[in-house]
Amino acid sequence: MSASERHVIGVDYGTLSGRAVVVRVSDGAELASATLDYPHAVMDTTLAASGATLPPEWALQVPADYVAVLRTAVPEAVAKAGIDPSSVIGIGTDFTASTPLPVLADGTPLNELPEYETNPHAYVKLWKHHAAQGQADRINELAAARGEAWLPRYGGLISSEWEFAKGLQLLEEAPELYERMDHWVEAADWIVWQLTGSYVRNACTAGYKGIWQDGEYPSREFLGALNPAFAGFADDKVAHEIGQLGDAAGTLSAQAAAWTGLPEGIAVAVGNVDAHVTAPAAQAVEPGQMLAIMGTSTCHVMNSDVLAEVPGMCGVVDGGIVSGLYGYEAGQSGVGDIFAWYVKNQVPASHHEAADAAGKSIHQYLTDLAAEHPVGAHGLVALDWHSGNRSVLVDHELSGVVVGATLTTRPEEVYRALLEATAFGTRKIVETFNASGVPVTEFVVAGGLLKNAFLMQTYSDILRMPISTIASEQGPALGSAIHAAVAAGAYPDVRAAGAAMGKVTRDAYTPNEAAADAYDELYADYELLHDYFGRGANDVMKRLKRRRREALA
Repeated sequence: MSASERHVIGVDYGTLSGRAVVVRVSDGAELASATLDYPHAVMDTTLAASGATLPPEWALQVPADYVAVLRTAVPEAVAKAGIDPSSVIGIGTDFTASTPLPVLADGTPLNELPEYETNPHAYVKLWKHHAAQGQADRINELAAARGEAWLPRYGGLISSEWEFAKGLQLLEEAPELYERMDHWVEAADWIVWQLTGSYVRNACTAGYKGIWQDGEYPSREFLGALNPAFAGFADDKVAHEIGQLGDAAGTLSAQAAAWTGLPEGIAVAVGNVDAHVTAPAAQAVEPGQMLAIMGTSTCHVMNSDVLAEVPGMCGVVDGGIVSGLYGYEAGQSGVGDIFAWYVKNQVPASHHEAADAAGKSIHQYLTDLAAEHPVGAHGLVALDWHSGNRSVLVDHELSGVVVGATLTTRPEEVYRALLEATAFGTRKIVETFNASGVPVTEFVVAGGLLKNAFLMQTYSDILRMPISTIASEQGPALGSAIHAAVAAGAYPDVRAAGAAMGKVTRDAYTPNEAAADAYDELYADYELLHDYFGRGANDVMKRLKRRRREALA
């Protein structure tokens, strides 16, 4: 290794763990990585501090777990890489979103105050905290009735996952905490705050999750109409300096240098979202290149040179991915989570034992069994809404369905139907973009699920498109490292850095015509079910969720 080589660190904060990667600035080579599973994981049933049961649809995290990643994973990755820490010129981070937390003026999370340790509202509300659906519904109804200009930028609907719905829930369910907090801050920005000592909001999260459009948030009048005490939410709790993607938010503080073992004063990139930061790592930043980051959920991001209204999109933000282009986002709230739920709760012990005997993971074992049969042989079609629907319906009161099960249906057949359902959901998103004048010309995949070759081929067949794949197992972390290199001045902009440091295999999968024809028929049935349950013809899913909440109250 040349003594003159420079390096950057990318830190990816996922749903269950944080991972740090050491990357060479000249060519994007990933030299080493280290991961820390969050000690408190996701609190979605009980609050760790008290053991109290959490209501349905809650998902919380402990912010100290994020700092633990800096203390452990970063120095471990540097040690594994065998580099001199003085060669590191920058660090970049990315986060799930929207994942906000209430903090004091100095950044102290409210859960770290003894008087609030046992109050669930004092903690981080993870992206998949869906308990603010009622608040989201009210925001959407009022915005539509008032003709708010920002609403079409989000496909006509605001998600319960985002900053404003969760903030309104905090006000209405824990007004004391709402008053006590000084900032409602995204975890993406809070962790950069911990690295630099200064608070800068990133333009990506602000635009996609914080309803920041054309330099403005929703008006005090609008917010006050939701709840008089909410009128000052944007001005008093959210608004702050906005940092552009690829810029430096500041430099590494002495405290953070001690945590990480990195040189004090190196560049710290403005925060970013895990999906959007991955686009340059996958060399998918040109108009029409849709990148799907497939893991527990899937986020679809794409640049375009046109501004259009796409029904059910999560948002369109000028410069939301790279400067000079409109960045679009859509997504599916459950993908890998659905497969994991099925394996954990529905697959019999005999299949787990057979997988162990074959030396395979249970997912690979089920995939191999399912792949033996032609399209449609299982006689099933499923809806991929076990964690609600993010796009294009934007409704987390929806739930999963499998149609066609009989007494002869095998576990691997249901598993395949669930795999296919997520691909059908992606096709619905792609077709909606195409129909809205934002054509998808290439489909690129990153994330852990690209390891499943059968799943990737299924997506190619169902989409009737070739699929390119990122040539990195750490796409978000590599993307964060790319932004760190730009923030440190090693490249003029994110596009140039991505061209030098990103990695992609073009057309890794191509559609099989016979399978694509067969999937067209199944997709037609998926669409019928999608519209029947998702567009108001039958609201049984919402009635069932309401009864569940009432029964558990």
